Amino acid sequence: MTRKTKCLLYIVLGVILQTAIIVFFVLTFMRIRNPKVRFGSIAVENLKVNSSSSSPSFTMKLNAQVTVKNTNFGHFKFGNSTATVSYKGSSVGVFVITKARAKARSTKKLDVTMTLTSNKISTDAHLGNDLKSGKLTLTSHAALKGKVHLFEVIKKKKSAQMNCTMDVDTKKQAIENVHCK
Repeated sequence: MTRKTKCLLYIVLGVILQTAIIVFFVLTFMRIRNPKVRFGSIAVENLKVNSSSSSPSFTMKLNAQVTVKNTNFGHFKFGNSTATVSYKGSSVGVFVITKARAKARSTKKLDVTMTLTSNKISTDAHLGNDLKSGKLTLTSHAALKGKVHLFEVIKKKKSAQMNCTMDVDTKKQAIENVHCK
């Protein structure tokens, strides 16, 4: 082999190696995923239940920790968002998730407080039965919209969705069976 052929071969191998490194880098670090929003912990306070058959109702205060898990290699900035808590499709409470920034490859924990009341629910036979049984099933939904910033150069819009169901044990005044998607 001549010197020119060897030099050309080394250049081609260098370009191929450099291309493989760039492809690996792009596929590993530059893939931007949607962050995940979940409830961390939830505590019930001031639970008041009226399980009379004529007008069943409840009022409670929930202290919760909302977690935003960012698996990207760039930080996720999101704006203020509202989340709703519902009983069988009827809203019983709304809380605000304040704007924040989840650092790269970390979880941001936000504390929220909400007051839930059944005032907006029409008289429902299910509510009275659920209150008498001691288990009240609630659902919550939130959507966080923001941007993932990679190396302060690439900015991509992403959103995080939270859909959770939970059971409120009215006798123990505790939250059980929290499942989030």
